[in-house]
Amino acid sequence: MATDLEKKAKEAFIDDYFELAYDLYSQAIEISPNSAELFADRAQASIKLQNFTEAVADANRAIELEPSMSKAYWRKATACMKLEEYETAKVALEKGASLAPGDSRFTNLIKECEERIAEETGELQKQPLETGPTNVVSTNNVQPATNISSTEDVETVMDVSNEAAMAAPARPKYRHEFYQKPEEVVVTVFAKGIPAKNVTVDFGEQILSVSIDVPGEEAYHFQPRLFGKVYMAYILLFLKGLIHHPFLDHQDPPTLPQNRQE
Repeated sequence: MATDLEKKAKEAFIDDYFELAYDLYSQAIEISPNSAELFADRAQASIKLQNFTEAVADANRAIELEPSMSKAYWRKATACMKLEEYETAKVALEKGASLAPGDSRFTNLIKECEERIAEETGELQKQPLETGPTNVVSTNNVQPATNISSTEDVETVMDVSNEAAMAAPARPKYRHEFYQKPEEVVVTVFAKGIPAKNVTVDFGEQILSVSIDVPGEEAYHFQPRLFGKVYMAYILLFLKGLIHHPFLDHQDPPTLPQNRQE
């Protein structure tokens, strides 16, 4: 049954029915949840649908199931390039290149990664370090990913290289970074001197949203789809003035009884 679904999914992908291919791969995965091939192929469908974080997650799962699958590393790197996660992409490409030493696609994209990383490093050296609000989001642990094959992969490489050649993506207004602990991920957005009223932080089951809207300036929106689902979130708020707050919410002071005049 899973084999039939996989065959139909491949046919749908070839005919550019990427959503159908994704759905068919998902059905096949329900039947064969330990098939690295199915996860790697669904990652490719997600890339075509521009669901890059989902593609990385599927590629990671494929690598976990079959660490020697070079196309899974390739598809992870392709999705990470789209997400501008160049360091992560480079690590995946280097691992994939070690598994497929004769495949020049890895070495070519590694060079592009290095160029993008150099550009980012140059930009950061020009800018002073800024401090700003910190948002901490707990997610499921993230696994690394890996492997390569077939003509659709060649097409993806061409897509990435051609888009990069046409125009470099606009740099975000505020820099962000994250680091991972065993059970949570800490996300920091560096935005200096922004009033709290101009900052909105929200989150959903698998998404984080940070918006900074300053009058007279272009609004900043940072809304990544997280690798794992959020089961707890912390937002740090800094008090304005050294005032002890007896309650979390605002309450009017109690009304004192007035003396009645006879």
